[in-house]
Amino acid sequence: MSTRRKAHRPQSHSGRPRLLSEEVEARLVAASRTGVAVELAAEMAGVSRSSFLGWMARGRAEVEAREAGENPDPDEEEYAALYERVRTARATAAARAMMNIRRVADGGIVTKVTTRKFRDPETGEIVEETVEDRTAPDWRADAWYLERQHREHYGKDAILAVEINGLGDAPASSEDGPIDLVTLAERLDRTLFAVEYPPEIEDGSVVDGEIVN
Repeated sequence: MSTRRKAHRPQSHSGRPRLLSEEVEARLVAASRTGVAVELAAEMAGVSRSSFLGWMARGRAEVEAREAGENPDPDEEEYAALYERVRTARATAAARAMMNIRRVADGGIVTKVTTRKFRDPETGEIVEETVEDRTAPDWRADAWYLERQHREHYGKDAILAVEINGLGDAPASSEDGPIDLVTLAERLDRTLFAVEYPPEIEDGSVVDGEIVN
């Protein structure tokens, strides 16, 4: 028996219905596909959070053991299957949410469709015209993504430290000559390359403004 797999209790044969039934598994997968938290997924399936996490832990241990080249454990098959299905479902939910964030960032979402009919003054024919109102691009969706996906650069606690008292690996000294501003500018450019600003600021259309939630 592999040490990678956690010990588990044998199944009860007292006639009590098995807790991890096909119906419970289907509910857990369906709930996970919506992206809800683990606690809510367990509640929607009618089981406890600890039971759900315990099954997932056993399934993960079995999957990792198999990936490491160990022989499958038939007793852990149902937990491995649950783990794989739930993991895929949660990844699907995350991908769908990311697509929605990208749509908001890019803009162009139809919010209103107006159709009107009028008579063409030249031809006298009835003409139908449809006008769509679409959302403008929203840089805040991109900012939200960067803050969470790239915390080291864009997180709220990220610190941008730029050393300007020396150039290269040479230590700064009061006896050194004047600072090479061109070289310093290049260093700053390389350091600050990851800093991005909203399009309104980049194109100069906003001279002075305040960003509020």
